[in-house]
Amino acid sequence: MPSELRVDKISSTTSPYDPVFSTTGGALSHRNMVINGAMQVAQRSTSETGIGASNGYFTVDRFNLDNGGLAGRLTMSQDSDSPNGFANSLKFDCTTADTSIGSGEYCILSTRLEGQDIQRFAKGTSDAKPFMVSFYVKGNASATYVCELYDGDNSRQISKTFSVTTSWTRVELAFPADTTGTFDDDNGASLYLQIWLHGGSNYTGGTLNSGAWASNVSANRAVGVTSFFDSTDRTFFLTGVQLELGSVATPFEHRSYADELRRCMRYFQRPEFRQAVFGGFGQIRSTVSECFIGYSLPVRMRVVPHTINTPTIGQSNGNFTFLVGEAYPGTHGSVSSTEASPDHIGFFFQGFSSLGTQYTNTWAYVTNNSGNNNAFFEFDAEL
Repeated sequence: MPSELRVDKISSTTSPYDPVFSTTGGALSHRNMVINGAMQVAQRSTSETGIGASNGYFTVDRFNLDNGGLAGRLTMSQDSDSPNGFANSLKFDCTTADTSIGSGEYCILSTRLEGQDIQRFAKGTSDAKPFMVSFYVKGNASATYVCELYDGDNSRQISKTFSVTTSWTRVELAFPADTTGTFDDDNGASLYLQIWLHGGSNYTGGTLNSGAWASNVSANRAVGVTSFFDSTDRTFFLTGVQLELGSVATPFEHRSYADELRRCMRYFQRPEFRQAVFGGFGQIRSTVSECFIGYSLPVRMRVVPHTINTPTIGQSNGNFTFLVGEAYPGTHGSVSSTEASPDHIGFFFQGFSSLGTQYTNTWAYVTNNSGNNNAFFEFDAEL
């Protein structure tokens, strides 16, 4: 066995807290604090149309679209148009223009980070560290948008403009340290990395706050932003989103699909069943028309899921059928209520004619007869 370790070359910067990275371009792990920055995972859908009147997570995981007062509409999709080294991007396509911008209108794409995951910035202390944001963008024409870091714990923010052209370019934005306002050390949303695509005068009527972190003044947040909704020709592509500690943008940290999927499942899970079994240990309750079964989540979620969508129970195509032992019940029930933890979901099924002897333990399961992906549960613990 060799008795020594040889290091040919390590490249770093003069700053003691900027990351060290390989001169070959290979990434050292855990630099990028953004989940799904390469837009690989899209559990909910790969494309949604008519977005603008509502907010939420529509397509690629961990990227939320927040809209206010919009007349414009867009299609949001996971797309294959991407720079070299990437397979996916997030695409926005304007389908309804909005050229009469109301003062309170906005369209913001954001990814939100838990406070306990960003303590390394030492924000709010004398040892506070700077933030480096980088990403790849492309559009149908030249445009200017705004990237904002927003501290939700202390209502502080800082914004910088960036340009989009018809070619893929990497944007690198250095944000200074902030010695005011610590991030909470918990699983709540502390930092919002946001891209403004549209804003009314309530958010653009002041002076862009780009030099230093400051208490939030709405009029200073998105000054200079181009309206994405100025034409139905407008498109915007985004991928390779990275947030790291320091003042130097390092190569994008690629992670495997499996790794990114598990990280995303902390916030959202959508198990689908195609000729497969949803199983759990069950017990017939005090009434023989109700049964309780449990489902263990494969990844512990951030909090108890606050939205649980359940499929229709029955024997029609795309629905679930409920079995006890080896027999179908005479009638098909529905999910009446749930009990949940970040690790486990318990379902109360009711409305059956008879399931057998009460208090009897049984292996209860649900199976999808049709073999398609129309039968699914959704567990949501998003920030």
